[in-house]
Amino acid sequence: MAKAIPKISSRKNGRIGSRKCARRIPKGVIHVQASFNNTIVTVTDVRGRVVYWSSAGTSGFKVTRIGTPFAAQITAANAIRTIVDQGMQRAEVMIKGPDLERDAAL
Repeated sequence: MAKAIPKISSRKNGRIGSRKCARRIPKGVIHVQASFNNTIVTVTDVRGRVVYWSSAGTSGFKVTRIGTPFAAQITAANAIRTIVDQGMQRAEVMIKGPDLERDAAL
């Protein structure tokens, strides 16, 4: 009978270094995905690796206020403030979604 190959978990053994260290990124892309129910802001570097993300729920808004333009504005401001602290100087903005939340996030 053949021996079973032990499964190596990528989460336990695959990491090199800490995830919490702040990477210095001079340029990046800000993706804003706005919908009628929520707004998600994702910041990536030029290659597409996610550096930071934020949503209206993580900004402290409850269920009824998550889909408002004000929540989209605060979510985008939180994401941008965090990224500027990490050293980003230039960013491209990619926006997807309906009018009100999209305009407020911009």
